[in-house]
Amino acid sequence: MTAPTIDPSEFVATVEPLLERQDAPGLLTLLRTRWTHEQIKSILSGDDLDARKVACLALGLTGSKCSIPCIAQQLRHPDPVINQMAEHALWSIWFRAGSASANHELCRGSQALSRRDLDCAIEHFTRAIEIDPAFAEPYNQRGIAKYLGERYSECAADCMEAVQRMPCHFGAWAGAGHCHAHKGHLAEAVKCYERALEINPHLDIRHVVCQLKQEIRRSP
Repeated sequence: MTAPTIDPSEFVATVEPLLERQDAPGLLTLLRTRWTHEQIKSILSGDDLDARKVACLALGLTGSKCSIPCIAQQLRHPDPVINQMAEHALWSIWFRAGSASANHELCRGSQALSRRDLDCAIEHFTRAIEIDPAFAEPYNQRGIAKYLGERYSECAADCMEAVQRMPCHFGAWAGAGHCHAHKGHLAEAVKCYERALEINPHLDIRHVVCQLKQEIRRSP
């Protein structure tokens, strides 16, 4: 049986007071008990822009991997706020898309990465991968740690492992582009950057692509 469609205006009016009060526990309870993921996802195909923004926020808090395709489509929306909300939602889901123990290791690795303890971060990300090999985000985060350690070839390999598991991961595509650019593989860098832009046209890397293409044209 198909769940009834949500009225977009009613959806926004119901959620807005909790947002204004910054009542995160109340908001989570409301989203988990009042509507299904399918109902919230249906708002993303409507014309109400405010409802789309709130739906992206809601899916970022409660959505699962099955929500990713419809959220990724919002990255191409011309409204920059919808793009930002979709980006945030995707990152939130990517970070909790593994098993509970893998998510825990990813979180510990992220904490180590934030304090620039790269070796510790890599250990935790590797452990997350061992626990849940289908989990894309530990590969991407391990790639970031290796990039910061100037291990560009290893970083690019991890980025590609991430996109094999999560093809719409614009962050991993861009990360692979950065690595290829550092190694002087300009054509490969452009391919990765352009793939990232296909997924998320709002990424601030177009000027880099233009510069790389000029360098390629000037090269003998």
